Amino acid sequence: MLLLLPSTSPATFSAAALAVRNAYAFPHRHSSIPPVSIVAVPGVFSASEDYFCSVDNRRFDFSPLIDFLSSSVFIPSQADSDASPPTELSPEEVELAEYYRSVPAVLWHSVLKTLTSEPSTLPTAVALVPWLLRHRLCYSSDLLYSILIHSLGLHRRLELALSLSSFSSLSPLTLNALISASAINSRPDLALRLLAHMHRRGLLSDQQNYTLILQSLLHSPDSPDPSLLFLLSSNLGSVRLEPDARLLSDFIVAFSRAADPNGALSILAQTQAQGITPKSSAAIELISSLGNAGRVEEAEAIFAELHYWGLQPRTNAYNALLKGYVRIGALKDAELVLDEMEQCGVAPDEHTYSLLIDAYTNAGRWESARILIKEMEANDVRPNSYVFSRILVGFRDKGEWQRSFAVLREMRSNGIQPDCHFYNVMIDAFGKYNRLHHAMDVFNQMRFDGVAPDVVTWNTLIDAHFKAGRHEQAMKLFEEMQLTGCMPCTATYNIMINLLGEQQRWEEMNVLLGKMREQGLLPNVVTYTTLVDVYGKSGRFKNAIECLEMMKSAGIKPSPTMYHALVNAYAQKGLADEAIHTFRVMRADGIKPSVSVLNSLINAYGEDRRDAEAFSVLQFMKQHDIQPDVVTYTTLMKSLIRVEKFDKVFCGTPWHVFCTLDSILEGISCSSKLDNADSMVDVPSIILNQFYGSICL
Repeated sequence: MLLLLPSTSPATFSAAALAVRNAYAFPHRHSSIPPVSIVAVPGVFSASEDYFCSVDNRRFDFSPLIDFLSSSVFIPSQADSDASPPTELSPEEVELAEYYRSVPAVLWHSVLKTLTSEPSTLPTAVALVPWLLRHRLCYSSDLLYSILIHSLGLHRRLELALSLSSFSSLSPLTLNALISASAINSRPDLALRLLAHMHRRGLLSDQQNYTLILQSLLHSPDSPDPSLLFLLSSNLGSVRLEPDARLLSDFIVAFSRAADPNGALSILAQTQAQGITPKSSAAIELISSLGNAGRVEEAEAIFAELHYWGLQPRTNAYNALLKGYVRIGALKDAELVLDEMEQCGVAPDEHTYSLLIDAYTNAGRWESARILIKEMEANDVRPNSYVFSRILVGFRDKGEWQRSFAVLREMRSNGIQPDCHFYNVMIDAFGKYNRLHHAMDVFNQMRFDGVAPDVVTWNTLIDAHFKAGRHEQAMKLFEEMQLTGCMPCTATYNIMINLLGEQQRWEEMNVLLGKMREQGLLPNVVTYTTLVDVYGKSGRFKNAIECLEMMKSAGIKPSPTMYHALVNAYAQKGLADEAIHTFRVMRADGIKPSVSVLNSLINAYGEDRRDAEAFSVLQFMKQHDIQPDVVTYTTLMKSLIRVEKFDKVFCGTPWHVFCTLDSILEGISCSSKLDNADSMVDVPSIILNQFYGSICL
């Protein structure tokens, strides 16, 4: 790159002027007006020096212009879109504009890129663009604004980038720059809306933007929504862009993390059809997703494909396969994975051992787990907090929360201090079994030990208090979470929406939804399902339907759970016709009815005293090979009792239903006696007497 010595002129320059002078090294003549010439900028613009020399062999000194823009009273970053241009210009500005009139557009672009490369010179860059357009020195306004918006996005100045977009027409260049800036600033919701806007206008988006949006979704604290990923992949296919290996691999990873292995397999098939080999990280994520879904045979097939793709399975790949075996309880296969790793010279890590320990704990083989910990130490793999957290998960899932203290003692005896993840599992174990005082003790001990609670810690505590009916304490924890600087995620907002909705605090709930959007978080299926549920339970069916329509317009496919919530809400109010209408809409959306939805439909007819229609739902279940459960028959029995057809209660009801009722009520009795040792009330006897008494009336 050609660099000329700077002038020895005693003039001083602003930081922006020095930045441009350092980039271009302009010679400063001793005249008061800059010379009319151009400078080649090979360091910023990719064109060769010959191109610039063929235009003109002279050079410009931009430092007077930079100083003028830096010291100007008008600051575009603080101006709104309605600000009118100045009615008259100063002689200095007119003179500057006149002497820079012959500068080619390509050089202005290079100057702008140089100014936007540093945060300190961004205000000058923002001032340069309207100045150029006001004096008609550069006509490619869309390109100028797209360069500026993209750079502002890189410098995390998204709000300023959005405000500047109002000065420019929303051309493909500007829209692509806005999408890029939104994705880089972790605003995938905004990026997706802009992408949809481009699609509606028939404009083509850059392929790089799809990659940036996917990366933004993957870096979000919440898992990507499968419906949004499907919408994004469909949009990509409709514009006929040829995705590269990175983009396809990102799609596989995103669908896998969204717990949608079918979507990931579909993208994998597309990848192979194009003769592209996916990245090994994408294959590992897919194996892990299939394993989590219990689809071990398919996970094994993808694992075998790694050799065909010329990829050597490493520890992460074996761990992903091992997770599947642990998920389905195939302990023997899990042990064989460890043997194969040793044969192939692949060293197991802490995660490998923790998965095997998890399998042993789930199988009740606590001693085998302890032996494996000793084996870890023998293989120079030091057990860490995560290993013991997996043991704790096993006890939690089996209801043995009391053994949490023993795990903690064992852990500390091995010289290992609990980390945030271990404390989170421990808090969750106590929260699930309504031992909130223990959960809060662990939380306080966690902070005393200098371990900062993360978003999972707060979510676990807030959710546990909410489910225990301690709503005010849950609200206090939510406020304390934000005061400590921990930002809520979508899961946090979902919990709080449910809490406020149950108490019918609609204004506060709407404020919370507004904060969620301001934070750039995307409402997911759980958000909309929660909204439909709380609106439906309170009889605000219009709001519930609006949420359903809003969800569809956002490109998110309604879940069976959402329709079940709406049907159940109608059933509780005895609105059978509205319930059956919702059921038909559900089927029109291609969602297969579940037993839960059909049970709610039976309940709707029962509440409306329409027992014939209730039994027609049972007939529908039999015709479509949907197995009725205990709730189905008890709900039908309830509908008969409501219309006083006691003689038909036993007709057609399997005897195991009554046996199951006895078992359930006996369980209630045992639980009641454990929690209330002084109470000798026989709960099942009272309930059964009332139930059978109503039948025999």
